Formats: sequence, structure tokens, C-alpha cells
Amino acid sequence: MLPPQIELEIVTPDHLVVRDTVTGVTIPGKNGYLGILPGHTPLLSEIVPGEIAYVRENVTHYLTVSWGFAEVLADRVVVLAQTAERAEEIDIARAEAARQRAEDFLRKYADVSVDRERAREALAKAIARLETARHAKG
Repeated sequence: MLPPQIELEIVTPDHLVVRDTVTGVTIPGKNGYLGILPGHTPLLSEIVPGEIAYVRENVTHYLTVSWGFAEVLADRVVVLAQTAERAEEIDIARAEAARQRAEDFLRKYADVSVDRERAREALAKAIARLETARHAKG
């Protein structure tokens, strides 16, 4: 019989961000978003900048993460992320400024390979933060 819920832990080097019992979670894996329900087949996945959504008591909660790993078991999901922010904690003005800086850098230095990957990563992180923040404001 499948478990009705799963334990979710989201941890950064600084602190435990989430420890909760949930009915489902979506995480940004390297090859696309992964939908995890109770009883999921075990797996390990690299995490990329994006949004984690999880459902607790029929309410969906959102946060943004950047780089890390997720371990999925039938009754537990553990996300070890470089950074994680709840939607309501995101400073939209700061995220928008970071997005603009990364876009400007990519336009200005289109032919220079130095730091382009870092700018692309910064852009991906800023976009993920902005997308997640809209859930808190909406």
C-alpha cells in the first residue's frame, strides 16, 4: 500500500528551510521538472535554478532554489540546495535588478566567452526568483 503523504525536507548550507508532511512536490531537475507523489520510485537528481511547489492540506506553497541535489524515496524527499527562498521572502526589486544586470552583460559581451556561463546562471536564478515571487503577490 502506498503512503498517503511524504516527508519533505529542503536544506541549505545555512539552515533548514522546510520540514513538512506533504501530499506532493514538484522540483526543478536538470532534465526538467519532476512531479513526486507518495510511493515514488527512488531516484537522485541534480537541482537547477527553479521553483519548488509542494502541497500541504490542499494548499500549494512555493519557493525558489538554486543548484543542488534531491533524493527521492517512496516516503521522503530531501533537497540539498545552495540557496532556497520562500515566495514571500523574495525581494522582487533585487531579483529584477539581478535579471537586468545578467541580461545587460549577455548583450554587451555577446562575443566573449569569459563569465558568460556565470551570467547565464545568474539570469536563470533571477528569473526563477521572479516567477516564484509572483505566487506570494498573486
